[in-house]
Amino acid sequence: MAIIDFKGVERVFHQNGKAFVALKDLNLQVQDREFVAIVGPSGCGKTTCMRMAAGLEHPTAGTVSVDNEVVTAPGPDRAVVFQAFALFPWKTVWDNVEFGLISLGVDAAERRRRIEHYIGLMGLGGYEQAFPHQLSGGMQQRVAIARAYVLDPKVLLMDEPFGALDAQTRTLMQEELVRLARKHPRTVLFITHAVEEAVYLADRIVVMTGRPGTIRETIDVKTIRQAEHWDRHTRIEDVMDEPSFVHLRSQVWKLLRSPDGGPDLH
Repeated sequence: MAIIDFKGVERVFHQNGKAFVALKDLNLQVQDREFVAIVGPSGCGKTTCMRMAAGLEHPTAGTVSVDNEVVTAPGPDRAVVFQAFALFPWKTVWDNVEFGLISLGVDAAERRRRIEHYIGLMGLGGYEQAFPHQLSGGMQQRVAIARAYVLDPKVLLMDEPFGALDAQTRTLMQEELVRLARKHPRTVLFITHAVEEAVYLADRIVVMTGRPGTIRETIDVKTIRQAEHWDRHTRIEDVMDEPSFVHLRSQVWKLLRSPDGGPDLH
């Protein structure tokens, strides 16, 4: 069952009196509890896809639907995690995670149960009363992810959530997200520039062309991951040594570097 559905989507922007097409003829379905990563050259419309699914932008043509409803505005069925952590600096970890639950009218006992669960799951125990400026970048992003998951959303939209982190912290966060995604599966649309990150995290990778962005190819990772038992590893570096991982990474890079794939990623 398709939870996120892009049908014939086109997005045209206007700048300095000129129109340019960011996305053209985009057709993509993300199935229930499927983790789909989108990769592509800068400017190919990856983030625009995410923002349209979130209801923050609207297609010029075509439709974007979530759970068979055309998206017209943001909604509680979709939670967004941005590259910028977007935490309230004047609120504690607990209050940041709780904020959306209060907005949804969740009762106090249920709020506490959910918050305690996800704060524990994200390794934030003991930091409940800390403020964002007292946390490392990785810990702030853990708070942002906990804040998204605690809402129990139908769809999780992630726009380069680890892009602002240093390499070591980024790797640790990738491992945390894999653990969380396997324990609490969600329908996830994940935007990234990092090929290895996409191969490690996703069930399926969507490779886009340069502008105007459209889908060049989709690659099934889940079937290979399950057949090769990647989940027996707990560290990303062990998975990266698998021949199947190396092959998939090379496949994605070749698509991105090919003449129709747009400029190299950087």
